[in-house]
Amino acid sequence: MTHLPRLLPLAGLGLLLAPAAHAQHYQPTATGLRVSTDSLMVEVQFYSPEIVRVLKQPKSVDAAKKSLVVVQAPAPGKLKYSAKNGQVTISSPTTQVVVNEKTGQVSFRTAKGQPLLSEQALGSRFTPKQDLGAATYRVRQVFQLAPGEAVYGLGQHQDGHLNYRGQKVLMKQKSLDIAVPVLHSGKGYGVLWDNYSTTNFSDAAAGTVFDSEIGECVDYYLLNGQGTADGVVARYRQLTGQAPMFPRWTLGFWQSKERYKSQDETVGVVEKYRALGVPLDGIVQDWQYWGEDNDLWNDMAFNNPKFPNPQGMVDRVHALHAHQMISVWPSFGKKSKPYQELASKDMLFDFITWPRTPHVKVYDAFDPAARAIYWKYLNQGLFKLGMDAWWMDATEPDQLQPFDTDDDNETALGSFRRVRNAYPLVTTGGVYEHQRQAATDKRVFILTRSAFAGQQRYGTMVWSSDVDSRWDVLAKQIPAALNLSLTGFPYWNSDIGGFFPSGQYPKGVKDPAFWELYTRWQQFAALTPMMRSHGEYTPREIYQFGERGTWAFDSRAKFIDLRYRLQPYLYSLMWQVTHQAGTPMRALAMDFANDPKVADMGSEYM
Repeated sequence: MTHLPRLLPLAGLGLLLAPAAHAQHYQPTATGLRVSTDSLMVEVQFYSPEIVRVLKQPKSVDAAKKSLVVVQAPAPGKLKYSAKNGQVTISSPTTQVVVNEKTGQVSFRTAKGQPLLSEQALGSRFTPKQDLGAATYRVRQVFQLAPGEAVYGLGQHQDGHLNYRGQKVLMKQKSLDIAVPVLHSGKGYGVLWDNYSTTNFSDAAAGTVFDSEIGECVDYYLLNGQGTADGVVARYRQLTGQAPMFPRWTLGFWQSKERYKSQDETVGVVEKYRALGVPLDGIVQDWQYWGEDNDLWNDMAFNNPKFPNPQGMVDRVHALHAHQMISVWPSFGKKSKPYQELASKDMLFDFITWPRTPHVKVYDAFDPAARAIYWKYLNQGLFKLGMDAWWMDATEPDQLQPFDTDDDNETALGSFRRVRNAYPLVTTGGVYEHQRQAATDKRVFILTRSAFAGQQRYGTMVWSSDVDSRWDVLAKQIPAALNLSLTGFPYWNSDIGGFFPSGQYPKGVKDPAFWELYTRWQQFAALTPMMRSHGEYTPREIYQFGERGTWAFDSRAKFIDLRYRLQPYLYSLMWQVTHQAGTPMRALAMDFANDPKVADMGSEYM
């Protein structure tokens, strides 16, 4: 267990906002500068000429923070210093940072002195509180944006918004909502707010606010994209890690459902597609291959007698020139082998997750030893069979009935409250890193339901969770995907047809109205990074909609064929993602930044 930073008592609230009684001289450092006010220590660190870290903490705090997100080391290059009228300016060839020596206020400019972003005067707040009996703070920073400036990103929030000016967003991982504290400005800069606790973002006339539940410091990075959206994404990936290339077969068509209940059914789907001459690259095995007893939940082994020969199943899928993905979770049933080993080492959390039973618990992915145990069973039970890809479900992790006390669970890095939003980052990272160590010649492909800043470096494809089968939900997938892309994540997809059709379409695949929704959703999916059919309640395979020659079958076949005709182009885009920090799903504002008509256009993309 890591030790929390030592905090010294404060006289009261609000003192951290008070200006110093007299100006303090700045102190140059190897990476930037340090300024001391009466109540704050402010440090500016250049990680590159275009990437600047700002670190603020009360003088009473003795803390050293190691980021879970950032992988780049500071590399300031040549810096210039000047001071005038109580303000010190530090400049790289592309970025100027101005610090008020009296208040600690920081503002950013281009090399030509044009304003990029400014903190609000006295906009840093540290409110003392307790966390697991230790003194800490609630941390808040207020920025002042320019009038008319559009802002994007913040992860995936299915509220229909593209531009988040004038909006409030709760950044807390849960199904349907992905919390990534990266703000992308239409002016061509970004802000990475490096905090892992629940964070409230809000924008109003009074200012633009990041307000996090726990922290010893205000810690953020200014990403100077030099006026372009692609530049912002490039700086984000430079700082937090590049996205590795996926295998080409990941770009083909994927068939899935909740769930194939035997190995004969799973293999039979691939055989049927081959018999029909319809292209298919991936088949997905969902849950309960480990058995139908929830006490064996996620045992990472084929205990279910309906899967008597898992090696033969995988081999047959490969012989049919397809690839297999399998569902794994961060939670385990009490009779599973991973649960028993993790429980013996106190590496399980105590809160209600899926499935809703006290016998299933989530593991502490913040502990590297726990991540090694997770991989051990994944490797022994599944990877050694030749599984090609992972479907890491519920990586938020899922909390079906959250209580305030859930956040009191202790992790290897402190309270769950302190680090909760970074859970998907560390759990997917554990699988990625261990697989790369085990098989350097096999690319990692992880489909996952949640994400955090930096996770693109772990070979992850995000999907939009278990969405309802409705037209308005389909419409909201586009701005949700575009904001995640503007956050810096290149790979996103959704369940074709929506996951839950039973409410709107109780006849399921027998209902022509569902055919229409499914057809339009599939057309959209053909032009997203992953084309994957999945859902519950009703089957989704192409032959379930009719025979060749009917519109329902032929429309699906047409867009599957289109996907394969586009595959060389899509693979070149994937190369651009890895080697040029490219973005496949491009909001129009990325390419037409000077056109005000597209600043909030969430219904189209390139």
